[in-house]
Amino acid sequence: MRLGVIDVGSNTVHLLVVDAHPGASPAPYHSQRSVLRLMRYLDADGAIVEEGVRRIVDAIREAADTVREIGVDDMIATATSAIREAANGEEVLARITRETGVVLRVLSGEDEARITMLAVRRWLGWSAGEILLFDIGGGSFEIAQGADEYPDVQVSLPLGAGRSTINFLPEDPPTREAVSRLRAHARAEFTRVRDEVFADRPRPKRVVGTSKTIRSLARLVGGPADPITGDLAQLHYVGLREWEPTLRDMPGSVREYLPGITPERGYQIMAGAVVLRTAMKVFEVDTLTISPWALREGIVLRYIDALDGRGAEPVSEPAPELG
Repeated sequence: MRLGVIDVGSNTVHLLVVDAHPGASPAPYHSQRSVLRLMRYLDADGAIVEEGVRRIVDAIREAADTVREIGVDDMIATATSAIREAANGEEVLARITRETGVVLRVLSGEDEARITMLAVRRWLGWSAGEILLFDIGGGSFEIAQGADEYPDVQVSLPLGAGRSTINFLPEDPPTREAVSRLRAHARAEFTRVRDEVFADRPRPKRVVGTSKTIRSLARLVGGPADPITGDLAQLHYVGLREWEPTLRDMPGSVREYLPGITPERGYQIMAGAVVLRTAMKVFEVDTLTISPWALREGIVLRYIDALDGRGAEPVSEPAPELG
């Protein structure tokens, strides 16, 4: 069957269309992105302003038009931290449904961590053993750990690359003092959750990073994927530390020309690097294995499992009226 997934994140609206069948890896058919950068469209009360709402509506309408043109058997539409935490999130969701016909399912931070862990486990296999997972979005940073397809513990922190940029690094390029404030704040948050949530977990066999921000940093620091196997380069703490001063001294408009850094990530990649390196330091991680599968693939896998009668109900809402 052909399945469409619309993922409304803090930075982009991403449409992924896959051919999905029980027992088979989902095969990508079409992918498209619309850049949002919603963290720039929040007022002092944390509500998404009118221009930001229009950008969301327009991007979802464009994705829905593409779904109609391609033709799918079913569609899943989800939203993460930007709408979840917006002061006017309910009003935005109602307007999206009214103007596009798309019903968004809002995922909690724990949902994101659990579904992403499923994708990572399926990608790496059972031989990966106990996995510690880092996942940086635009608005939130998820950490999860476990030895099964779903984590035993997970946490979501408001330390996404976009949110951290807006809250701590508003100048472009940022000052050293601003970077130090972000690092200190992130260190305090990561130390707290390490001691309160992850203290009783065994040492992981594999530490995995996923999401566009981490994949971009891995490409920058570690180089391109293996030309034979296609495996993504690992991300080493030492390499990230060496790159950080260079990223700090560059404006976002220059960073986007670096290897692996796309235009929509240039302005926030510095904050992503600071937060990720701080997490690696607190959790004593030298090297991250990079998984190309993340939240969207996890959503597809849950859907396939439900079709096959093996898993939880899919993250899904009734398909929109697109005709």
